[in-house]
Amino acid sequence: MNRNASLNALAKVDQWDVVIIGGGASGLGAAVDAANRGFKTLLLEKHDFAKGTSSRSTKLVHGGVRYLQNGDISLVIEALKERGIMKKNAPHLVKDMSFVIPFYEWWNSPFYGLGLKVYDMMAGKMGLGPSTLLNKNETIELINNVKQDGLKGGVIYHDGQFDDSRMAITLALTADDLGATLINYTEVVALKKENELISGLEILDHESGKSIPINAKVVINATGVFSDEIVKMDQPNARPMIRPSQGVHLVLERAFLDGPHAIMIPHTSDGRVLFAVPWHDYVVVGTTDTPIEHTDIEPKALEEEVDFILSNASQYMTQKPKREDVKSVFAGLRPLAAQQGDTSQTKEVSRHHKVNVSTSGLISVLGGKWTTYRKMGEDTINTAIVVGGLEEKKCKTKKLKLHGYDDENASEYSLQEFGTDREKILSLGIPEDNKSLSGKFYISKNLILWSVKNEMAIHLEDLLARRVRCLFLDAKETLKIAPQVADIMAAALQEDERWVKRELDDFKRITQNYIL
Repeated sequence: MNRNASLNALAKVDQWDVVIIGGGASGLGAAVDAANRGFKTLLLEKHDFAKGTSSRSTKLVHGGVRYLQNGDISLVIEALKERGIMKKNAPHLVKDMSFVIPFYEWWNSPFYGLGLKVYDMMAGKMGLGPSTLLNKNETIELINNVKQDGLKGGVIYHDGQFDDSRMAITLALTADDLGATLINYTEVVALKKENELISGLEILDHESGKSIPINAKVVINATGVFSDEIVKMDQPNARPMIRPSQGVHLVLERAFLDGPHAIMIPHTSDGRVLFAVPWHDYVVVGTTDTPIEHTDIEPKALEEEVDFILSNASQYMTQKPKREDVKSVFAGLRPLAAQQGDTSQTKEVSRHHKVNVSTSGLISVLGGKWTTYRKMGEDTINTAIVVGGLEEKKCKTKKLKLHGYDDENASEYSLQEFGTDREKILSLGIPEDNKSLSGKFYISKNLILWSVKNEMAIHLEDLLARRVRCLFLDAKETLKIAPQVADIMAAALQEDERWVKRELDDFKRITQNYIL
């Protein structure tokens, strides 16, 4: 992907078949689908790809054990099917993760044993492995530092795990491979209409300050928690369609989860489940479900959310995490589709997605979850064909191998999520350029150069937060290496010292949200 080439493409196309606003899971999934069907596709992202919710998940590709518990059977079946497709199409990004549920009451045994067998059955041929009941000793053997006092046994089941923003960048690269045009840091400032129907939009390029008119047969609003902003551009008096909920995660050193298995804590003090999941040699613990009134591109964890996670996680770990043990804290906003007149808690609001069409033809994709991104894209583009009068073409993304497809996953470095691009990265410069700049996580000069030249990383935060996950793993360590990274980026982008200073100042300000 090359941003300048993408901007140049704007001048060459008189009218796009499909214009997608939003570069998160739903927007990128729709872009891949539209481009794969042969439509002239443009995706516009106000910030960076996956800047919002799509880089701030629990890193799970799952059917949703909790949704099964809530009786949302159709969502579980759909998500389990999509989990299998996602793993099949991107084995370099999605891997099997075993989860252990410890239980301290005897009645939990048949409940989870039977429930997870149903979960296995729903997955069918797409299953990742059978669930199994465990006795007390087997549970301790799998999770060495689980709280043993009162432990009766446990159950092990299988789900998927991935790196969310790496999946987002992979989808962007896949869409680019298929001929789509994608541009980050371009904001939609107005919708254009002819005869009260949407005919295009006006965009602002934040990097150059230029305003650019765009013509389109159909416009898709895939902006997640910010969907209502685009809806109100179309219909100022429209009711809110999104009910945002905040989820917070804490990142700890791997020692707090001694073993390869994740833990699912089935009963927290607010009735949710809590996960402790190995991720990039660290552990992600979360999440919360806090209804919020205002959406922010950089949401902040509330003190009570941090306390809630530490308190509940401590009950299941003999090594109890404290505030000073937290390496990074990140918050994300769930774009839950609002149910009119519904007063239930956000943890009870369905994670199903909706595709809405306004009277002027604006398509808005609402709700959903990462696991079902492909199905969301399929449903959205099926709708776009009808609304935009596009040529009828069937979706073919079920068997579409994503960019970098690689089912071997063998590498000397921590680059398996880059798939077949791995060797290209390693051969960019001299072998010395593959050495990590940090002892805490892997980030090299070659990886930085690759992200700038091929993945449209144009700001320091793009690289350290999303192309490589440094900020989400250890915020203080990331601040230490930021000057080195900024210098390497500046040379690649042909920027000066003023750019370096500005980037470092901006990054330091953002990083404060990730440090307790």
